[in-house]
Amino acid sequence: MPLIQLTPAQRKDHRADAHHLDPVVMVGNDGLTDNVKKEIDNALNAHGLIKIRVFSDDRPAREAMFQSLAEDLSAAPIQHIGKLLVLWRPKVEKEKTAVSEDRMAGPRDVKVLKYSKRAGQRPEVKTLRVLGNQRLTAGGNVKRAKPKPKVSVKKRSQT
Repeated sequence: MPLIQLTPAQRKDHRADAHHLDPVVMVGNDGLTDNVKKEIDNALNAHGLIKIRVFSDDRPAREAMFQSLAEDLSAAPIQHIGKLLVLWRPKVEKEKTAVSEDRMAGPRDVKVLKYSKRAGQRPEVKTLRVLGNQRLTAGGNVKRAKPKPKVSVKKRSQT
């Protein structure tokens, strides 16, 4: 599989994004086994940008491991500092499942400020739970939303 080529600006952006990441996969004394490659592949599929910690003291072996991982997993080598390797591969877009039209939003907590009529007093802060079929008015009251009118299967297929 071919190695992904990036411009220096893209590599710089990925290095900045990887700065706060912790190593996801750690390569031990056994080196680069098939199971380790499989875990790195799974991590790249899940995250796209990953850090790998290698516990080997041999720098040329780490560099060779870095290049072989990038080629075998069709990823872009971003950075190799010390015992940390950073790889990037574009994440595969998952198809979104069809969401039911009848599904409502979940409950959410909303903070409401009620100001006092007297000057100089602090406003009262209340936390209200608003359910999916409710809305919050400008006055801070919770009202039920009007239900959506039922649409027949025939009309739904026409749109």
